[in-house]
Amino acid sequence: MNVVKRLSAMSLIAGFTVLTACGGNSATNVTAANGASTAPSASAAPTQSAPVTIEFWYGLGGKLGENMNALIQKFNASQQEVIVKGIVQADYTETEQKLQAAIATGQVPAAVLSSNVDWARKGYFASIDELIALQPDFNKDDFVQTFMNQGQVDGKQYFLPMYGTTQIMYYRKDAFEKSGIDPSTLKTWEDLAAAAEKMTVKDGGKTTFFGWEPMWGSGNMIDATLSKGGHILSEDGKKVLIDSPEWIETWDLFRKWIHEDKTMQIHSGGQGWEYWYKTIDDVMKGQAAGYIGSSGDQGDLDFSIVSAMEQPGWAGVGEGKPVAQAIMAGIPSKASDAEKQAAMKWLTYFTNSENTAFWSINTGYISVRQSALQDPAFVSFSESNPQIKIPLMQAAHGSEPFQDPTGGKINDALTIAADKVQIENIPAAEALKEAQATAQAALDKLK
Repeated sequence: MNVVKRLSAMSLIAGFTVLTACGGNSATNVTAANGASTAPSASAAPTQSAPVTIEFWYGLGGKLGENMNALIQKFNASQQEVIVKGIVQADYTETEQKLQAAIATGQVPAAVLSSNVDWARKGYFASIDELIALQPDFNKDDFVQTFMNQGQVDGKQYFLPMYGTTQIMYYRKDAFEKSGIDPSTLKTWEDLAAAAEKMTVKDGGKTTFFGWEPMWGSGNMIDATLSKGGHILSEDGKKVLIDSPEWIETWDLFRKWIHEDKTMQIHSGGQGWEYWYKTIDDVMKGQAAGYIGSSGDQGDLDFSIVSAMEQPGWAGVGEGKPVAQAIMAGIPSKASDAEKQAAMKWLTYFTNSENTAFWSINTGYISVRQSALQDPAFVSFSESNPQIKIPLMQAAHGSEPFQDPTGGKINDALTIAADKVQIENIPAAEALKEAQATAQAALDKLK
């Protein structure tokens, strides 16, 4: 479920969480001045007489978690050098919070479904270029370069793309048919808003069937703003632009649809992905006509009931430009040399052509290897399940994910502003101007 399930809103919680120590790390690392361990050299590969057991942390639930576990078990059965122990977290945010605590104690997993540019620069993640060189069948050129490049920090590869994601639109076919709406005609957000109003059902002023459901958080509204021509930073990177007209107009329309027109609603709060699954359930149970969700939701949906389409653009502006992002894995620098090499073996296996095609077929996420599109299973599946192609089509004209130079403070400000607009019904101008001031102050401190 990227770009992201609230990835744009992810932030670290101050202070460290008590974490049960994971498998021991050997003392074979070379310690840098900052206390982090450096990546092993290609000549330092130790000879292992027994399998290396490593922990892989990931925040995936539902069928995504089941598919991840299936690939872990398949990997473990495929060879005798490495045993991967999957450790499930509630979501991406909890994974990062617990990793923060693990880094503090030095008892880190060997691999984690998480990436953080600021942490890479601080030495908390290992550069993986030399580890990649140890994998004879890696074939770096076969990766989708847009995704591979997102894992680079200051010219070095720190993170490996595991799958790509972008937020797309899912809708009930029967609701559209009942209202006489042709989904192919919904080219703009204005079109979608009109369709949502037409499909909404109210009883005594209370909405009993919603025409659409955005997903909680800043992500959906950021996508819509980027599609309208908005930017987060000025071209020179010195000014935060999140209170520009494109931002205010777009976010206030979402506020209006949710709180005034009541043609849309959001689910917020709860544990982990609870709000996400409640949104999906509304559509699948016939309580809403559609929602904006991850390409990775496809494994949880029944396409005899729903179908998929790309996010719209805006009238007079052009096609949509939602974020297309790689969900990446990293190797903490405090893992031992043997654990790092074992982790790289596992990550290489997960991203090979066959397995990335399997992941795409079973989850809806975008394959990270170009050759996966020619995988026989993928070709056969896409012929009878055309929705699998929607994320690929949208990613072709998507926006790159925002790299927050403040270490998350701009994203935090947007998260707070989104809650004010979506939950508290505060005008977008007020919420975004406050967010801009907070974000600009954080950016100015970098000067």
